[in-house]
Amino acid sequence: MQRFLRSLRRIAGRQLASLSFIGLSIATLFFAASLTPSLLPRHFAVQGVLSGFSFAIGYALGVLGVWLWDYLGLPHPADRVQRISKRITAACVTVIIGWFLWQSTVWQNSVRGLMEMAPLETAYPWRVALIALATAAVLVLIARALRAGWLLLHRQAIRVVPRRVSYLLTTAAVGLILFLMVNKVFARLAVAAADAVFLQIDKVVDEGIEQPTDPDASGSSESLIPWDSIGWQGKNFIVTGPTRQQIEAFGAPGGDAGVKRPLRVYAGLRSTDTTDERARLALQELIRVGGFDRQVLVVATPTGTGWLDPGAVDTLEYLHGGDTAIVSMQYSYLPSWITLLVDPNRSIDAAHALFEEVYGHWRTLPKEGRPRLYLHGLSLGALGSESCADLFTLLEDPIQGGLWSGPPFASASWAQITKERNADSPVWLPRFRDGAVVRFTARENALDKFGNRWSPMRFVYLQHASDPMTWFAPELLYQDPTWLTGERGPDVSPSLRWYPVVTFLQTAFDMLRATGVPHGYGHNFAAASYIDCWLAVTEPTGWDEEDVTRLKLLLQERGDKDQATPPESD
Repeated sequence: MQRFLRSLRRIAGRQLASLSFIGLSIATLFFAASLTPSLLPRHFAVQGVLSGFSFAIGYALGVLGVWLWDYLGLPHPADRVQRISKRITAACVTVIIGWFLWQSTVWQNSVRGLMEMAPLETAYPWRVALIALATAAVLVLIARALRAGWLLLHRQAIRVVPRRVSYLLTTAAVGLILFLMVNKVFARLAVAAADAVFLQIDKVVDEGIEQPTDPDASGSSESLIPWDSIGWQGKNFIVTGPTRQQIEAFGAPGGDAGVKRPLRVYAGLRSTDTTDERARLALQELIRVGGFDRQVLVVATPTGTGWLDPGAVDTLEYLHGGDTAIVSMQYSYLPSWITLLVDPNRSIDAAHALFEEVYGHWRTLPKEGRPRLYLHGLSLGALGSESCADLFTLLEDPIQGGLWSGPPFASASWAQITKERNADSPVWLPRFRDGAVVRFTARENALDKFGNRWSPMRFVYLQHASDPMTWFAPELLYQDPTWLTGERGPDVSPSLRWYPVVTFLQTAFDMLRATGVPHGYGHNFAAASYIDCWLAVTEPTGWDEEDVTRLKLLLQERGDKDQATPPESD
């Protein structure tokens, strides 16, 4: 045993001795930068892993720089100059690391304070450092193993081809093998494992959720959609909405005589085999329950896990006295951020399939007697839903509008409108042309900036300046984002700075827990914001300021009770 430990120490000693000084210097600067604030507060364990990745990438860039210097045959400083510069560099780096670790608690609290979260007594900087060291060590060892494989192939190739050709062929071979392993093996296994896990979660039935007994309810014994085929989030959506009695108890403007039981239709991923079949089934169920006889009809695209935000759907039903129908269907088990990376077209395909079925039937109805038709989607659902509002739909037989919250960075229409925003508006709260058709808003209602100049067709984007799902972009690797230039959003820390590569990593890690913050921040939207949006988009009658305030308070109390268990990264 002692001999084994001595051998292990010798191996570790050789590994440490072989580390590049320049690489370590760059790595520590990347580590320090990773401690600065980003869009969301971070747990020390997440911060440690993030800092470890930053350290490893910084080290790799430093080593690459040294290799390139030598490859170009550039001269090295004299030994004495190197010794002095190393001492000065080591001293400066030590001071920088110490100061950044000490400052990390202040930086985390600068984000938490903006989001009305209790301040931390400490961000546990030394725990962060230890986790980062372990993470970086694993990553560096993996990189060295790849380098050893490269050298082995190079030694074999150089026997039959010139040295420079061997460099090219060996690098291409290792790169191809790595690419195939990551994309075809590791990624496939990871997605399959995640799919299996979330499939089991999708079969969970929360306490108190039971099959509806009303034959007119979706999922009942008379329903065209079997109850057991509807997933976890779908069952919750069908059962947990406000009842007619609850809406009456609130006191709907215009009297209780017109209050109806809200209609909700949801087709689960296991309800049929294909997306098109699922969309047709949802339409048939919507017709069966009388959805086209309601005043307002919403085609809602859920998040990756199939979740529809109660803050969005409940508010609409209260605002219209239950005279509503909401139809949706599931297209994935996975959280939005995973689906977005693996197959973002899932939401687009599902949204189009359902909308085309509903819209196609809606167009056959007399214009005077059919419901007003709207689109809705949150997160990945917004990406899919916004694609349904194409030019032909808008011109041929226009729908009445839509509400999209938390549009992810891959949303094409959102990106185009944001790019073409009025020059005097910030990217995190754009103003588009005269605001007659499309408007943006945030936690604080900004929909009245254009006054009442609305067109008959109205679309609203609800987004937060602190939402990493919206503001992540590959360009963060090398480019200062527009959301950090000029005026910042009110929920973005003034201490946030852009650092190449590091800010990209920070925002990517923020996406993993984008909903783990209070309502009104990050990727977690408040019912009060949805109320403001639906009021503008659907114009319910009879509501005055006092009624709106009462509804906001009612749903805020309900939202506060659910705040301890936010949606699972939707």
